[in-house]
Amino acid sequence: MKNTVKKKICFPITSRVHYARQKQFLDILKKRKDVDLQLVVGGSVLLEKYGQKFLDAIRNDGHTINETLFNVIDGGNHVTMAKTAGLTALEFSNSLYKLNPDIVVIRGDRFEQLAMAMVAAYLNKIVVHIEGGDVTGTIDESIRHAITKLAHAHLVTNKAAARRVIQMGEDPKMVWNVGSPDVEFAASVSKRLPAGFIDRFGIGDRIDLTKPFIIALQHPVTTEANNREHLEATLEAVDELEIPTIWFWPNSDAGTAEMAKAIRIYREHGKIKSGKIHFLVDLLPEDFIALLKRASCIVGNSSAGIKESSYFGIPVVNVGTRQANRMRGENVLDVGYNKESIKKAIAKQMAHGLYKRSTLYYKPNTSKKMAEIISGLNVGIQKKFHDA
Repeated sequence: MKNTVKKKICFPITSRVHYARQKQFLDILKKRKDVDLQLVVGGSVLLEKYGQKFLDAIRNDGHTINETLFNVIDGGNHVTMAKTAGLTALEFSNSLYKLNPDIVVIRGDRFEQLAMAMVAAYLNKIVVHIEGGDVTGTIDESIRHAITKLAHAHLVTNKAAARRVIQMGEDPKMVWNVGSPDVEFAASVSKRLPAGFIDRFGIGDRIDLTKPFIIALQHPVTTEANNREHLEATLEAVDELEIPTIWFWPNSDAGTAEMAKAIRIYREHGKIKSGKIHFLVDLLPEDFIALLKRASCIVGNSSAGIKESSYFGIPVVNVGTRQANRMRGENVLDVGYNKESIKKAIAKQMAHGLYKRSTLYYKPNTSKKMAEIISGLNVGIQKKFHDA
């Protein structure tokens, strides 16, 4: 019998969300007999402040971590963000040379992922990009488009994104609208959380999950200078409404240090009036989706409020510009960085209740289609600009 040569596919994970939102896709790749899946883990996943749980989760799901990258320069500002990208390029060059994969799969718009796409291109690897063509309101959009130009194949989440990727000179034959693996994963989670589940994590007031509550997720906008003030406006608005709230820590982009400081000062200096806010860093993927499904409203600027929440019809108050241009469902109410405006929007959304489920980002069998496309990919190393 003729032996089949396995295609070596490298998937770098530099953020907790990279694993959370690609679980089904990675599980399918791992089980394919024609694929040798290589995981390179680095970035915030390895930071001590986030604990060991994500590394343990990856291993407990049966995956092998082939390489680890300690590539983060902590500090939460623009200089450390740029230096982290540079260090990522140096560290990933060694890992990629050692692993020698056939294909490198890059997800989204993280600055570390741009460095990895650049390294893969210089080492003559086929680059596949997930979620190209989306538009947002930050530097992330520029990063996303730069990765698109380094990638050979594109797995996009919606029709408009596919059009934009082709508009950037990419071959239409190398663009597939497969839907969002994020939303597909969210739709698959059936886990239910007990009433006091969230009290096991983080710090702050007790939250009863059987009663109405808010989830707040507000991350830095790297092209804006006053992230702290913007977060404080949301924090004060939520506090004054006295609605039980689960507040997640901001991600590790430039601006996170000042936002984290604002949270600590508000909490530790006794400024919380309501006694109804619980702060935590993160949750494992299934736990987060199970929590999201029970929320009465999502407040902040996370893409979870745009994509996953649209599928569940959860009311969303989208604050500021971070998701400004992203395609959204009718469940999203946009508002500026003004405390009173945020309060009114939350009250309106809480009163409205659930919206009709949207399939803007959902397609069945997304992860299966992605795995089939990547494992069967046959394309030359040298890209060419495709003129319309």
